[in-house]
Amino acid sequence: MSPERMRPLAGLKVLEFAGIGPAPFAVMWLAQMGASVIRIARPGGTPLALDPARDPLLRGRSAVLELDLKDETARAALAPLIAAADVLIEGYRPGVMEKMGLGPDEALARNPRLIYARLTGWGQTGPRANEAGHDITYIALAGALAAIGRRDGAPAIPLNLVGDFAGGALYCIAGILAALYARERTGRGTVVDAAMVDGVAHLMTIVFGLANMGLWRPERESNLIDGGAPFYAVYETKDRRWLAVGCLEPQFYAEFLRIAELGDHPACQRQYDPTSWPAMREAIATRIREKTRDEWAALFAGTDACVAPVKDYTEMAADPHLAERGTITDTPLGQM
Repeated sequence: MSPERMRPLAGLKVLEFAGIGPAPFAVMWLAQMGASVIRIARPGGTPLALDPARDPLLRGRSAVLELDLKDETARAALAPLIAAADVLIEGYRPGVMEKMGLGPDEALARNPRLIYARLTGWGQTGPRANEAGHDITYIALAGALAAIGRRDGAPAIPLNLVGDFAGGALYCIAGILAALYARERTGRGTVVDAAMVDGVAHLMTIVFGLANMGLWRPERESNLIDGGAPFYAVYETKDRRWLAVGCLEPQFYAEFLRIAELGDHPACQRQYDPTSWPAMREAIATRIREKTRDEWAALFAGTDACVAPVKDYTEMAADPHLAERGTITDTPLGQM
């Protein structure tokens, strides 16, 4: 983040207990907003940890202290850091911090203004609370995994974006910001219990709403936004790349048909009639295969057809839109 950008959390002190995935992402976000972060790392690193010098999730830390938390002397050294912190973030299994004498009761007794944030997969309570898990298991239980993928195949794994980062880190951040706002009015800190399984279930609200209105079926590729509708789908191009089409609204669909020269095709006349979707999908697929991905991207650029080329992580930084916005930078990690 450049110095010219607003840093609304400047002056906020965060104490991070090292982990992997969602908790470091949440801390990275707070650091990018201006918070000063001290990371408490395990000697020798954490399981699955990447090279800290090359891992963007670990950028923005003001200091890193290696402490063996099994050692009583090391734990005692944390007392002044906890007393001075505004936010503490930990992602251990339930009870781990309590066993070390670092749980929320002890921490809030030392620092009543502290926001004590706990980020786990299953939450602090419930039959699975002490089980190990990862993004794929949290989104499986919360109903999201079953909804993603091809009708005739296995559910598709959406990286670890839905559970770890959307349902976990971002909900934890929201809880921290709400708690900080409440502290301005009350002067008191609190505990934020962010569970990925809860966050993902909350993200599924739109599915429950559509189902309540009779507009969602549990079978994959049977609905408007799960690949069932041919006007909200991904198509292979002439050069065996992919084009994303998302023209849900009639006016955007009409624009798509105009540019794709399908406006008069008999299979494309009844947009919202599911009985016409198989023939519509084949008509669109046939037309999209006639040009390369980038040829289609050029044709649809600057229009309301809701079409975009599918780019991988090696291509995205060079996209003109992302480049102009500075979405991806090559700033050294220590300066971000």
